[in-house]
Amino acid sequence: MAESQQRASALDALDLRLLAAVVAHPARSNRALADDLGIPESTAAYRLRMLRSRGVLGGLRVEVDAPSVGLPLQAVIRVRLGRHTREGVESLFDALVGTPGAIEVFHVAGEDDFLVHVAVEDAAALRDVVLQHITVHPIVRTTETNLVFERRDGVGPLARVSPNDTISP
Repeated sequence: MAESQQRASALDALDLRLLAAVVAHPARSNRALADDLGIPESTAAYRLRMLRSRGVLGGLRVEVDAPSVGLPLQAVIRVRLGRHTREGVESLFDALVGTPGAIEVFHVAGEDDFLVHVAVEDAAALRDVVLQHITVHPIVRTTETNLVFERRDGVGPLARVSPNDTISP
């Protein structure tokens, strides 16, 4: 069984409710989360600590509004490789993550091999990202750039779990 499946299978209903509450309100205190869930604060704190130590709950992320810092143009660059070796793919992945303006990089299956979400100043900067940071790698066969008109967050993986769900024995 994969490690992530083992972590997930060990979660109970209270863990899922606590995760849903944290996702909905990441800045809330343990006391406020406990009050929302109707559990003791010590239980909430202990459960959160265990979820973090098991890798189920990661660190908090700060999201920067790209246009506010002079990066109004966003794009998703589709990258296709000419050949696939473990070393080449890992090396390229590391390089893509370190690309100036990279927000997220996905290694994917299908026609494309990588999707690189970037935020840049303008079209010239976007061109430079592609030509100076992506196509310079020998294993890259081709790229295709898609402009992002608008981005919205999805409901997330815990959308089916509500902090108000009751716990069944």
